[in-house]
Amino acid sequence: MTENEISYKIRGAIFEIYNTVGPGLLESAYEAALYYELKKAGLKVERQLQLPFQYKDVKLDVGYKLDLIVEDKVIVEIKSVTDFSAIHFKQLTTYLKLTKVKLGLLVNFNASNMREGIARIANKI
Repeated sequence: MTENEISYKIRGAIFEIYNTVGPGLLESAYEAALYYELKKAGLKVERQLQLPFQYKDVKLDVGYKLDLIVEDKVIVEIKSVTDFSAIHFKQLTTYLKLTKVKLGLLVNFNASNMREGIARIANKI
C-alpha cells in the first residue's frame, strides 16, 4: 500500500472514533481506540514505539515515543487539545526526519470539526 492509501484508511478510522465517542477524552483513549480500529482493518500498527535519538556519534536514550506508526510508512501523532500549536507540527516534522518516514498525520480529537482536526505533514527527504 502507498502512504496515501494507508492515510485514507487511517482517516476513516479516525472519523469512526470521532463519530462514536466525540471530543473531550484523553489522548491515550483515542490512541487505544485508533490502534484497535487499525488492527481490526488488518493494518500493521505499532504503538508507543521507542524513537532512538542519535546525536553526533552517540545514541541517547531520552524517551521519545511515536504514538502510532502504520505499515512502517505513516506516523500518527495524537492530540486532544483546544487548538494545534506550532510545536505540534514541529514535533511531528522532527519525528519524520529522524525516522525517514515520508508521511505523518497530526490528529486533534478535541476539534469541533474533525476535518480541521487532521493535518498531513510530508517529509521532504
